[in-house]
Amino acid sequence: MEKTRDIGEALNGWRPPVWPGPATLEGSYARLERLTHAHAAELDRAARADDSVWAYMPYGPFASAAAYGDWVAGMAARPDPWFYAIRNLATGQAEGVASWLRITPEAGSIEVGHILFSPALQRTRAATEAMFLMMQWVFDAGYRRYEWKCNAQNAGSRRAAERFGFSYEGVFRQAAVIKGRNRDTAWFAAIDSEWPALKAAYGRWLSPDNFTADGRQRQSLAALTAPVLAARDPRTGAG
Repeated sequence: MEKTRDIGEALNGWRPPVWPGPATLEGSYARLERLTHAHAAELDRAARADDSVWAYMPYGPFASAAAYGDWVAGMAARPDPWFYAIRNLATGQAEGVASWLRITPEAGSIEVGHILFSPALQRTRAATEAMFLMMQWVFDAGYRRYEWKCNAQNAGSRRAAERFGFSYEGVFRQAAVIKGRNRDTAWFAAIDSEWPALKAAYGRWLSPDNFTADGRQRQSLAALTAPVLAARDPRTGAG
């Protein structure tokens, strides 16, 4: 008789999730709106405050508002990546973008990327809540794996991945050529079994009680998500 092989856990009853489709995702601090050309002028103004936001992106900075508008119009028409404009409810302005991409319902896998936070959006509750709202939709829809990938040289993105609850999975060497330069890609991911603990961590961080009267956090999100991480990135100093 042939020996029984362990070829992976049987996913009895699992069904592929739906393709992304919500026009908006709304929280207390941020509203994510399906990207349209109508967002282009606001987003262009916000990004022009500091061209360094484009440093690790595969495109940009754009020569003109019209050129950026053309790019937005092209991206808005695509189902993958599925782009959102991030509106900061404190200011009422669209101040950044993010997308789902490499959407693979048959594997239950989806990635978050093309994340660009303008200087006005960086280090705000709206920015963090935007990432929470996207992660919440993914796992509530039935996806099993949520990926974050970035240029391995981008220390800020690597720290952000862990802060948002994505576990380090390694570096793919010479994974791409971006703007004429080599790109090694650092991989991170969160999986569905980790979502309940991550959801609780985000909930504690986003609670008004976590902030002083002058807006300073009492407990960091990184501290709250750290116990959930399956592996830490050696480049972030966490070891």
